[in-house]
Amino acid sequence: MAGFLSLAVVLDVFRRRIVGWCMRDTRPPCLVIDARHMAATPRRATDVIHHSDQRSPYRACAVGPRCTLRGVRPSRGSRGDADDPAMVERFFATLEVECLANHRFTTHTEARLAIFRTIEGGYNPNRRHSARGQRSPTADEQAYAVPSRAA
Repeated sequence: MAGFLSLAVVLDVFRRRIVGWCMRDTRPPCLVIDARHMAATPRRATDVIHHSDQRSPYRACAVGPRCTLRGVRPSRGSRGDADDPAMVERFFATLEVECLANHRFTTHTEARLAIFRTIEGGYNPNRRHSARGQRSPTADEQAYAVPSRAA
């Protein structure tokens, strides 16, 4: 492969849906900000809490002040708190098993496409979650979508 590929994801904890991600072949400090921007732009969610861990990319990027500017409440787990990142770690375990473990990608483009297909073609529309009544994230979101008003 052409080298390392970094992936940051934003997971909607309520729906268990990956709503934003960013992939780069370098580790820029603001990878997480780009992923959050992808998640927030089309959704225009309110009462949002951005939870992240204590690792250096989050600190280096001044996530807290950037959250405040966007009306998002920042939250960070305490060091060594294993419960906080469990849902995202579960997603990455699923990604490893279903996409990465048995593949050797020759290019970053090939890896990006496989990850995109896993998230948008597999995880979000098909992965059932017991916390959501055995519905996939997409099905759960559609089941509770607010109907739009006709003009």
